[in-house]
Amino acid sequence: MGFLSSLFGKKEEPKRQLDHPSKLNKGDMISLDDSFALPPQLRGQQLRVEAVNTYEYQRKQQTEWVLKGHSGDAIFLSLDEDDETYLALSIKVNRGLVEQLFDLDQFSDIFEEAGKAELDTQTLSAELNDYEQWLSPHYHQVTSGSFGYFHRQDYRGLRPPQDADGSTGDAFESYQLLDDDEDKAVDIEVYEGGETDVMLTLYRPLTDIREYWPGT
Repeated sequence: MGFLSSLFGKKEEPKRQLDHPSKLNKGDMISLDDSFALPPQLRGQQLRVEAVNTYEYQRKQQTEWVLKGHSGDAIFLSLDEDDETYLALSIKVNRGLVEQLFDLDQFSDIFEEAGKAELDTQTLSAELNDYEQWLSPHYHQVTSGSFGYFHRQDYRGLRPPQDADGSTGDAFESYQLLDDDEDKAVDIEVYEGGETDVMLTLYRPLTDIREYWPGT
C-alpha cells in the first residue's frame, strides 16, 4: 500500500468551483464588466471580498459581501432574488453628501409614519459627477421602519445565535426608496442610538461579474 501511494502520489483535493456570487467567501476576488453602463467606482474593477455579513429579518436572512479594490473604498454587494436574481451593488454616502444630493425637507419625510415619501435628486455640481450613474431624478418610498438585526458574521444556512447578553446583533430599522424603473434605490438603516447609514444602490445583471477567482 505504501508503495502504491508513493507511486501515484496523494490525490489532489478538487478545486472549489466559484461561478456565482452566492458562493463568494472572504478572500475571493471578482472582476466587473468595463461597460460604461457602470459608474466609475465599479467599471472594470477587480474587487476582493473583505468580509461577509448577515442581515436578519423576521422572515429572511440576507448576505452582504464587503468588497474593496485599489481605491480602498467599500462596495457592498447583496443579491436581490425575486423572479430573477440581480446584483445589488451599494456605496455608503455620508451626511454632507446626502445634503448635496437631496432636498433635506423631502429626506426627513422618509421617517414619517405614513411612509410615502417622494424624493428628488438635486442638480449635481461638477465634483459630484462620479455619483451621477448611481442616481435617478426621482424616488418613491417602498419600505418604512422594517426591523432587523445586523451581524458581522457569515450565517449562510445557519440561524444567527443569540449573544450572551440576550441581544441578537445590532438592531436597526430600514427604509427604502426606489426609482421609477426600480433599478436604483436609496437604502437607509437607522440603528439604536441614532447612527444612520445611507446607501445608493444599483440593481444589475449577474453577468456584470465577468470573472471569479477563489481565494487561497
